[in-house]
Amino acid sequence: MTKSQKSKKPASPTGRSIKNKKYLVIVESPAKAKTLEKFLGADYMVRACGGHVRDLPAKRLGVDIDNNFEPTYTPIKGKTKILKELKAASKGTELVFLAPDPDREGEAIAWHLHNLLKGINVKRIEFNEITKDAVTEAVQNPRDIDMNRVNAQQARRILDRLVGYKLSPLLWKKVRKGLSAGRVQSVAVELICEREKAILAFVPQEYWSVTADLAKKSADNIFQAKLLTKDVIPNQEACDKILQEIANADYIVRQVKKKEQRRNPPPPFITSTLQQDAARKLGFSARKTMTIAQQLYEGVEIEGEGTVGLITYMRTDSVRIANEA
Repeated sequence: MTKSQKSKKPASPTGRSIKNKKYLVIVESPAKAKTLEKFLGADYMVRACGGHVRDLPAKRLGVDIDNNFEPTYTPIKGKTKILKELKAASKGTELVFLAPDPDREGEAIAWHLHNLLKGINVKRIEFNEITKDAVTEAVQNPRDIDMNRVNAQQARRILDRLVGYKLSPLLWKKVRKGLSAGRVQSVAVELICEREKAILAFVPQEYWSVTADLAKKSADNIFQAKLLTKDVIPNQEACDKILQEIANADYIVRQVKKKEQRRNPPPPFITSTLQQDAARKLGFSARKTMTIAQQLYEGVEIEGEGTVGLITYMRTDSVRIANEA
C-alpha cells in the first residue's frame, strides 16, 4: 500500500474541503455506527435510527382505499426520542448522509428520515460491505433516494395491512385469538394445504428391488450390483421367483468405465442457502441465523483491529462477489 493510500480519507461530497465541517451519517444499527466512525474520521458524526421510524398506525387501517390506496404514517412507538436526537444532530451540518441497509426497507427508512428532516440537505448512500474502501466509495458517490424502491416497499406494506385486516379476524374466529395473516404466509399456507391434500390422496404402489453382493473368485473386495428389469417387481412372490432363478448363476463383468468428474465449489451463500445450511448442519432457526449474520455484517471486535465487518450484506439473491473480496 502506498503512502497516499494510507492517508486516504473521504473527500467532501460537494467537492470542497471538509476541514472544520461536519457531516452526519444516519445508519440503522448502533453497532454499525461504531464501525463507520472508525473509517470516516473526525469530520463525520454517525448516529443510528434503530430501523424503521414511521409506519402505518397500529390500531386502524391507515390506508385510504378510495384515494389510490394512500397510506397514513405515524411515528413508531418509542422512536420519538431518537427522532429528536437526529434532528438536533443534523442542525449545523453541511450534509446528512442517509445510510440505512441497501434494500427496499432501507430505502424506505431513508425516505421517511428525509421527510422528517425537512429543510436539511440530505443524500442517500449505500454499501454492501462494511469495509473502509466500500464506505469511502459510498460517501464520495451519494445519490438521491430511489422512489421505485420506496414504492416497492410501500406496496408490500400496504398489501400486508390489507390482507392482515381481512384475514386476521377470520383466524381469530376460526382458530384462536392473536394470530395474524400476511400476504406471503397466507399463500404459503394454501400451498401447504394443497400439498397435504395430494399426499393424503396418494395411493401407494408396492414394488421390490433385487441387489446382489458380488466378488471376484478368491477376492475379498465385495461390490453391489442392482438387477435391472423391464417391468416393476410387484410383490414378494415375484421377487422370490427371480431369486430362485439367479441363485446359482455366474456373473460376468462385461465392461468397466473409468472417468474423471469435475466438481465446482458451491457458490457464495445467498439468504436462503445460508439459512438452509445453518439449519441442516447447525440446527439453527432462521431467526438465529439472521441475527448472527447481522452481527457479522455490522462488525465484531477483533483483537488488534477493533470492530470489523466480516461478511457482505446477508439479505440477497445475488452470488456476485466484489472485486475487493
